[in-house]
Amino acid sequence: MQQTAIMAIEMTPPLWGLAIFILWAIAIVILLLAVRIRHLSTGGAVKDFGIQNEESLLWRLLRVHANLIENLSLYAAVVLLLTVRGVSGTAINLLVMAYIVFRLVHSIIHIAGFDPKFRVLSFAIQLGCLVALTTLAVL
Repeated sequence: MQQTAIMAIEMTPPLWGLAIFILWAIAIVILLLAVRIRHLSTGGAVKDFGIQNEESLLWRLLRVHANLIENLSLYAAVVLLLTVRGVSGTAINLLVMAYIVFRLVHSIIHIAGFDPKFRVLSFAIQLGCLVALTTLAVL
């Protein structure tokens, strides 16, 4: 029987960014679960979870969670391209750092209920980072 060796890949800044992204998503799920449990334990109904209300922490957390899941696949795909192609360097590291920082900022702005213009700006920066990272990964 022939054994296949699996090559270990060192943790690079893009992979660390992915790990941070995943841990942030898990933290948001835990926070969302706590807020849901508190809502139900104080007499709230399950049907309240789907009511759009920007004043509600529950609704904002649901939106943050959905947004994180939507964007995780994009970032993970870029990390896959970078890793498989072996693309690295200072520009990659800075773009990854900026992407992750503004991903966290985006969530915090949403959770806190701050002016949505700041969320849009944060998202625009993230999108620019993703486009730049993808371009660097394929060229």
